[in-house]
Amino acid sequence: MPTFHRPSPRLGSAAGLIITLLLALGLVGVGAWLLLREKPAPAVVPAQPGNAAPTTNGTGPTGPVKPLANPPPDPNAPKPIEPALTVPVLPPPGPFQAKDGVILVDISEYAGYAGLIAANQGLEPNPESLFTKRFGLQVKLVIGEGEQWGKLNAGEFAASATTADVLAVLGRQWKVTVPAQIGFSRGADGILVRQGIGSINALKGQAVVTSQWNEADFFIRYLAQEAGIAVEILPGIDTKPQADRIGLVFAEDGEKSCQIFASELQRPQPRLAGAVGWTPFTDTTVAGSGGKARFLVTNRNLLVVADVLVLNQGWASANPAQAQGLVHGLLLGNRLVRDQPEAQLALISKAFKWDGAKTRAELARVHLSNLPENQAFFAGTIDSAGSFGGIYQSAVLAYGRGLIPDPADPDRFHDGRWLKAIADTGEFKDQKIAIAPIRSGSTQALEGTALLSKDIRFLFQANDAALDLNQAENRDYFEVIRRFLQVSPGSQVLLRGHVDNGQIEFFRKQGGEALVRKMALSAMDLSKRRAAEVRRHLIEQLRLDANRIETVGRGWEEPLGSVAETNRRVEVQWFTLE
Repeated sequence: MPTFHRPSPRLGSAAGLIITLLLALGLVGVGAWLLLREKPAPAVVPAQPGNAAPTTNGTGPTGPVKPLANPPPDPNAPKPIEPALTVPVLPPPGPFQAKDGVILVDISEYAGYAGLIAANQGLEPNPESLFTKRFGLQVKLVIGEGEQWGKLNAGEFAASATTADVLAVLGRQWKVTVPAQIGFSRGADGILVRQGIGSINALKGQAVVTSQWNEADFFIRYLAQEAGIAVEILPGIDTKPQADRIGLVFAEDGEKSCQIFASELQRPQPRLAGAVGWTPFTDTTVAGSGGKARFLVTNRNLLVVADVLVLNQGWASANPAQAQGLVHGLLLGNRLVRDQPEAQLALISKAFKWDGAKTRAELARVHLSNLPENQAFFAGTIDSAGSFGGIYQSAVLAYGRGLIPDPADPDRFHDGRWLKAIADTGEFKDQKIAIAPIRSGSTQALEGTALLSKDIRFLFQANDAALDLNQAENRDYFEVIRRFLQVSPGSQVLLRGHVDNGQIEFFRKQGGEALVRKMALSAMDLSKRRAAEVRRHLIEQLRLDANRIETVGRGWEEPLGSVAETNRRVEVQWFTLE
């Protein structure tokens, strides 16, 4: 619509003022007649959240409607919360005291805890519970809202279920014992991004919304850390992070993270690049985005979110036989759900108030661990998923010294005596480690886009492909690549060799473009041989699967900058299966 500017006030006679007033009233009357004359009624189109209601043809009474430059998101969407800049402080520790002999175990509405429900034959204590029949325990499973770390510490619960990364965050103040792994999340957690964002590296300089201090927070921090990218806690959604960092904005939980992101996608210029959440909210956000959002990655084949059983330390110390019965019952329940999922479907559905279809879908997104998987998880010998120590140390690195200045050792928490005693019974001797890739679509990871890329400066002999194995850095770099393949079954790495381009002008002065072309071919060959040498050591020394490691030489074609040392590198691209 045209804009009418108020004229500057002028002085005049009384007659002049009256004439002016009459003219103004006449103009108003003409305008009213034009607006009120009969027209066909347009179809009613509901207003879209955050925008003015559109007309049927996209025009207003006097011409095209001009949209707001960056209209606000859905006013009903949740808002980000103020970030916590220090780790949560727990109440003082105290031992759990059972009332009427009932052991309280805190769980959440998550299929990964289906084994506990199967073992207990429901949520309430009952005579059909395996905990009761086998070990004389009265167990009550309490489905709680939010994290109950403080209540477990204070002795309101005997046990709880959480993820291994949380132990690194809470540290020494959390007086708990970890006797067993419950399982791995396999697709329950995911990172959503706007269309056009293809990797973790592409999130640099942009903001992502997640919930704080839980597996969602750890998931994005873990991947950023593996890519060598720092994260930055942002005070609010309108603050942009530094160009070389991923900014984190926080929501109350994974559901609200997805809702905030969905609301932002309504803007022409969304302030968020992505969100970290969990099913079913990640699925509905993508489905309802009109093609504006996609999954960047889930943990279906990235096994770094591991659920563990945590016991109130005072209770476990005073009641070791009951603690062992709880662990043993967990393994029995996990076996029931693994071996006979349909037989347990109604029981699990009733406990979580799900229908059968939802229960099947949610069970497909978890891996319930058996005894040998538990043993390998804590021993660090599991070769197709993250280990307890590996995930714990990754969390320490991902959160950084600013948040965890004095990390505790993971051995402080784990007590393996109960798993050992159960193994000695021989009851689970027929079980095997069975963690395999979940494939959908392409069978080759390298056909997709790399999840992340990391530049590693392996130290080679000058102008040679021979690795200097006396350098501790090189051994550490091998471990980085091994860890990529370990935590993500079915994933592959592409080693892209690079050399520095600092001598190009020298070659040009010595022999013109002909010498430059000749030396470019030599540089390509050297970069390829260096990548191949790294691959050879990974296969021969670390016994990694040769089919999961590919190489390519890029010569001096892709410099990072003008510093020669930074250009002499092997770039590791990590391709995960989705």
